[in-house]
Amino acid sequence: MSNRIRILALLLIAAAVSLHSQVPPPQSAPEKIIIDTDIGDDVDDAFAVALALRSSELQILGITTTFGDTNDRAKLADRLLGEAGRQDITVAAGTPTPPVGQFTQRAYADGGHFARASHSKAFDFILEQIRRYPDQITLVAIGPLVNIGALIDKHPATFHKLKRVVLMGGSIERGYGDLGYGKPHGPEPEWNIKNDIPSAQKLFASGVPIFMMPLDSTQLKLDEVKRAILFQAGTPITDALTLLYHEWGQETPTLFDVMTIAYILKPQLCPVKPMHIQIDDKGFTRAGPGAPNAQVCLNSDSEAFFRFYIPRVTGR
Repeated sequence: MSNRIRILALLLIAAAVSLHSQVPPPQSAPEKIIIDTDIGDDVDDAFAVALALRSSELQILGITTTFGDTNDRAKLADRLLGEAGRQDITVAAGTPTPPVGQFTQRAYADGGHFARASHSKAFDFILEQIRRYPDQITLVAIGPLVNIGALIDKHPATFHKLKRVVLMGGSIERGYGDLGYGKPHGPEPEWNIKNDIPSAQKLFASGVPIFMMPLDSTQLKLDEVKRAILFQAGTPITDALTLLYHEWGQETPTLFDVMTIAYILKPQLCPVKPMHIQIDDKGFTRAGPGAPNAQVCLNSDSEAFFRFYIPRVTGR
């Protein structure tokens, strides 16, 4: 081979390497999620939806409402999505159940802004999406598990085609108010589990991969300083959160439900470990012997969580 040909070959190789280095690495497709929520009682559900809306890593297929006045919950979701400019996202209402808690954000829901004429049924919507995207959907469960129990009862094989369920629920070592600064005072029945114990038992026996964020890792206090930073951002989403916070009517929100979305986006915020979880007839979620049926997060770093959450939601 002549020197001229060698030089030409080397130049071609160098050009190919340079061109390859300029091609950006392929990006993974957004993760498909459905958020199943009892939005409107406590305010943390809205903060969870806000994080999902601000995350391009997620494709929100829909929001389904569960427990209590599911139609009013759907109207609240309509308005929140409308304010965020995301009326393309489906809102489906679950089967209403007798009210237990207080629907604190009713005025926001009843304001009529962005209200849809009707809502599909949550059961039908989730079923349709699983069939359309088998083994691809993460179901984010941040309310009592009414819709999930119905799906398992009627279509267990289809339910099993979920990619996973990421759940805020349960209490393993710490109960409400135990923030980890002292000796744990022990577990207690947690709201999302105790308000539909049979459905929770069915979920943990279903064989679907479960990622569980219990009270142990989700008592994330949005204190005054953090609220000020968030609410002063002046975006449509943070303005909506400000209104919902004031309608909620208490001082310091605990962002229990938000950890589910944060975990999907940044798993290191809530490291999980395999455990076998049994649910008794009082709603206690107890770790015991047996093959693992859930990946459970028992500890999280609150400051790391908020350093992620606040810039993401405010866009700063």
